[in-house]
Amino acid sequence: MGFLSALFGGKTETPEEKQKQNEEKSFNIFKYDGVKASKMGQFDYAIRCFNEALKIHDDLETRDYLSQAYLRTGHFDEALEQMEHLVAAEPRNVALLLQKAHVYHLQENYQAMHEICDKAMAIDPTHAFACYADAQAQLGLRNPILAVARLTQALSLNPNMGSAMLLRSITLLQMGDVDGAMKDADHLLAANPGNEDVMMLKARAEYRAGHPDAAIQMYGMVIEANPFHAEAYRERGQVKYEQGDAAGAQEDMKKVLEINPESLAHVSGDFSAEGIENKVKQAYSFINPLGI
Repeated sequence: MGFLSALFGGKTETPEEKQKQNEEKSFNIFKYDGVKASKMGQFDYAIRCFNEALKIHDDLETRDYLSQAYLRTGHFDEALEQMEHLVAAEPRNVALLLQKAHVYHLQENYQAMHEICDKAMAIDPTHAFACYADAQAQLGLRNPILAVARLTQALSLNPNMGSAMLLRSITLLQMGDVDGAMKDADHLLAANPGNEDVMMLKARAEYRAGHPDAAIQMYGMVIEANPFHAEAYRERGQVKYEQGDAAGAQEDMKKVLEINPESLAHVSGDFSAEGIENKVKQAYSFINPLGI
């Protein structure tokens, strides 16, 4: 082969070049085996493959794949370590910053999440999702007023951002601004008439506004859309109980127990007809199932 190469003017491959080719081949095998494993849900194996690939040479795409695999396995610190490399390479990449913010959200590290969102918004003040993410951080930091401000800012940038309006409505309801929450809920319901989360929000807003019949009707629509929605049964039962419909409340609580038998484990009493009635009385007398 060397004689023929010399005869026809070919270049002889050096040992260094051959080694480089072998390394590149091994790198690609590890990297794309990791990609295949990730697609199959075999994230532990994917992590091993990506780490082996990175031992051969650094590659930002492989680090990104590795960070996602770590996320899928709940290794948040390891995922953040990979993201640090990505952000160092592209410090003005808002998408990468918001990926880090998402991990901090999963860790409930809301201060770090807020700081990352601040950086993202400084780079791109028109990024609606950065505002939304910071609102999540502010809620974690127990700053609902700031959260509402950020959500309003997100909606000014993207009026069709339903997730921001939903979170703002929920937050307003928790703050006691029933009118503001109702306005957002009505807007969302008009745009998403079959959305369970929106219908639940509307039912809760009607309840807080002192409209029990409308709340019961809306909970019924949630249940019609999803007959296994335990929270809808539980909260509708609360409203029925307060309106003096003990039998209706008991029927709803039976459904809650059928769907989730452990939901009232903290309430004493057996599961006979009398026991269920006792659970209903205790549950609706001493807790607020609406959680708002």
